[in-house]
Amino acid sequence: MENFDNRFSLYSPNMLKTFQQCERKFFFKYVKNISMPVNDAVFEFGKNIHALASYYLKKENIDKMECSLSDKEREVWGYLKGIKYFSYEFVESEYNLSVKIGDYIFGGRIDAIVKNNNEYFILDYKTGAVPKNPKFDYQTMTYIMAVKEFFKSERVNFVYIDLKNKDEVKIQYTEELGNEYKQRLINVVEKINSNEFSAKQAGCSCEYSSICF
Repeated sequence: MENFDNRFSLYSPNMLKTFQQCERKFFFKYVKNISMPVNDAVFEFGKNIHALASYYLKKENIDKMECSLSDKEREVWGYLKGIKYFSYEFVESEYNLSVKIGDYIFGGRIDAIVKNNNEYFILDYKTGAVPKNPKFDYQTMTYIMAVKEFFKSERVNFVYIDLKNKDEVKIQYTEELGNEYKQRLINVVEKINSNEFSAKQAGCSCEYSSICF
């Protein structure tokens, strides 16, 4: 495979997660920039809910958008807008934020940030599955460290809003976790830049399997 060294100026959670799942998928998606078809229905559903949430938190008029929702979207949206975090002080939504850790920059687009009594809550809406290990998911690690640094606060939480099961998973920042997050994030980028890649996985059936070698 081609050399990855110094190819990226910013590492997003999706990039890191893809590399962890399959190094070849990472190569095709982020190095070769090959796009593959996605399930438009699933994508559109998630996009509509995210848009509604962003406009709602910004206190914009969403009456027309609510009237055009499908039954499934209306049910999910009814749950989401009723969560306690939507009553907290609004900070930002659909917000690009990054943080430098070691020699690398990590960042991405955060669904929403709200605040209650000077405690920050990063909200992430999941219309699909919540990560199996949310405490050490790259999204959790990246966004907690970015919000902590940007707002200069130790009181930071990451909250996965599980819209499928109408539940939530909350991870609270601690100094111990922060140190581990830094090391894990640096380790994965150094692995990306090491050019030590695994062989093709047996039985691989991802969207790139037809062009994988």
